[in-house]
Amino acid sequence: MKSLELRHADSDEDVIACFEVMRQLRPHLSDEVEFLARVRRQQAGGYRLLAAWEDVDVIGVAGYRLQENLIRGRFVYVDDLVVLEEKRRDGAGAKLLDEVACLAKAEDCVWMTLDTALGNAFAQRFYFRWGLLSAGMHFGAALT
Repeated sequence: MKSLELRHADSDEDVIACFEVMRQLRPHLSDEVEFLARVRRQQAGGYRLLAAWEDVDVIGVAGYRLQENLIRGRFVYVDDLVVLEEKRRDGAGAKLLDEVACLAKAEDCVWMTLDTALGNAFAQRFYFRWGLLSAGMHFGAALT
């Protein structure tokens, strides 16, 4: 693996550089303009986009936000975690989660949580190896 640098994608150019990687996880995103607009709206609610860079190329991203609720107190919610398929065995995903956890601990967060599809066995194996355990079921319904 080449040298890996983790840094937040804050500029428009850096956010757009994350688009192709994020699109592997979120294929419904239509284009870079929509992606940038959505990231900017989410940032108003505390969303951060941490990117794993190999030289000038983004190979992985973690979108997260710090939150607080009555169940957990202060915690970090990982909205998005994806690494390019051809780079998934190189440790970038674990490094992204490690960094998000470190950043969250520095902000007095006591818990990390994320959601994954029930059928996403590969991701679930990765999360178990990282130390995340199933803590419940997430329910949802479209509001149409």
